[in-house]
Amino acid sequence: MLPVPVIYLYLVRTLYAAIGGSLLFDLAPYLPELLSVSVVAAFMAVSPGADFAMVTRNSLLHSRSAGVYSSLGIGLAIWLHVAYSIAGLAMIISKSILLFSVLKYLGAAYLIYVGWKTFRAEPQRQGMEGWQESSLSNFGALRIGFVTNALNPKTSIFFLSIFTQVVSPQTPFAVQVVYGAIISAAHMLWFGFVAVVLTQPAFLQRFNRWRRSIEKAVGVVLMGFGLKVAATSSS
Repeated sequence: MLPVPVIYLYLVRTLYAAIGGSLLFDLAPYLPELLSVSVVAAFMAVSPGADFAMVTRNSLLHSRSAGVYSSLGIGLAIWLHVAYSIAGLAMIISKSILLFSVLKYLGAAYLIYVGWKTFRAEPQRQGMEGWQESSLSNFGALRIGFVTNALNPKTSIFFLSIFTQVVSPQTPFAVQVVYGAIISAAHMLWFGFVAVVLTQPAFLQRFNRWRRSIEKAVGVVLMGFGLKVAATSSS
């Protein structure tokens, strides 16, 4: 079976070919812009925030699979931001007090809700081989990652800055789709890496000793990010 990154890149290339033609040839004039977007995407992905806290939560408290699928959900949510940014709606969202407020308060409420559930979660029973994994389906983990990123107003502001300050208005639609693929892939790869690292056996053995304390700490961090999101300004 082909690894997910290979399949993802193949699908992106196929999509690009369908709407834009020769990938390497068409991208040549936009290499400086592509490099800028790639650097911003990397910093955007690794910056600590709600996405990182949620992947950490799902990886440590549930399973590696939950963390990886949360990463996939984040990567899919990036395409939502890419779509409305290319359509020119990012500026409208940032300038509309009503739309921006609805987005940020929904995002804040969701983070506070998940954080509170994590903080108040009952301890799992411990078996012979350590803590048993909590039940969270792959789709449930994907949904959590998607919603966390999609409802984050800071991400909307980030995309507004990318598509107004880094990407030229003259950049073709097909090239902008490639930029979106780069940003999405950067997030999926980074958070997938985080999920794998956090679920290494040696790390989990140490984590299990302090599981309850870490659960409560993660819950507090998520609620803190929720309050921070609620205080986000569109300016």
